[in-house]
Amino acid sequence: MPDQLSRRSFLQLSALALGSLAFNPFPTPPDESQTPPLDIGRVAVDRRAAIYEEPREHSGVVRWTRQDELLKIYYTLTSPDGPAFNPVWYRVWEGYLHSSYIQTVRYHFNSALDSIPEGGQLAEVSVPYTPAMNYDRYLGWQPRYRLYYQTTHWITAIEEGPDGEPWYQLTSEIDDYLQYFVPVSHLRPIPDEEITPLSPDLPYEAKHIEVSLATQTLIAFENEKPIFQTKISSGLPGQVVPTGTKTPTGDFHITSKTPSKHMGGIQASGAPDSYILPGVPWTCFFIYETGVAFHGTFWHNNFGVPMSHGCINMRNEDAKWLFRWVTPAFDLPVATRRDWDSRGFGTPVHIT
Repeated sequence: MPDQLSRRSFLQLSALALGSLAFNPFPTPPDESQTPPLDIGRVAVDRRAAIYEEPREHSGVVRWTRQDELLKIYYTLTSPDGPAFNPVWYRVWEGYLHSSYIQTVRYHFNSALDSIPEGGQLAEVSVPYTPAMNYDRYLGWQPRYRLYYQTTHWITAIEEGPDGEPWYQLTSEIDDYLQYFVPVSHLRPIPDEEITPLSPDLPYEAKHIEVSLATQTLIAFENEKPIFQTKISSGLPGQVVPTGTKTPTGDFHITSKTPSKHMGGIQASGAPDSYILPGVPWTCFFIYETGVAFHGTFWHNNFGVPMSHGCINMRNEDAKWLFRWVTPAFDLPVATRRDWDSRGFGTPVHIT
């Protein structure tokens, strides 16, 4: 167990150790005692999101935002000036912000679990972002990642954190030795009943998925009847993966799915631009060998436009629905770490 630090010492060390991150790693919720709760926009990228005087790209720029800046969203509007594929804008304090790189977030604080199941407890980040820390016997507590709203992670223990309060130990699904710690109040445990299968009694041939790259849409069918449709973001134009970024066309099937997936490398800050993505939620692979999957997305909000390195990006809530609906089934409750993914010959996928 790491030596306990005084709260003052911890805050002093945090200010130094986390200086490379854009903002305070413990975001403070806005005072909403006088007004109804509003969505907050988290700027998901660096040097790309501008606040404009009007809801159109060729109006004057009030200022450029910074990555992970939090802005209160007063209302959402659809601009007649576009852009055509995503004309959604947000009204913020100084002007208008296009939605493409803004993740809408909330604050929800949680109590600590009394105990952790032997197989681990799935949870999601319920604040705009939270620090994930490691303890080094020589350097003390050090930042490892920044984990973002609605990313999903496996809780494997409760330990004393750097502030003397309970922190969850998280274990990555890619490596038992890749562990880090976050404040318990920043993670919402996901109950099993929230991710039980949808239409589990239908035979295999009754379900299939159609994806159109031309229209950037996904439709799920049961017995040839469309029951779910949403906008997606497929791979960027160019060569087909794995040599390029374009999503392949053809007939596939779901081969593996996991509610939490670490994508990219493991050694940097966790910022999306570095392609270090811990906790990508609700991942369903249909070409496992080259890592092409449906999954939730927290680094952009530009659905309807190709954005990915080959995967099918989806809104987190849409990816969660698809995860529950497709086969192979995800067995609950999980008994061991080996149960953190499901593999098999699953739901057919047709991409044109």
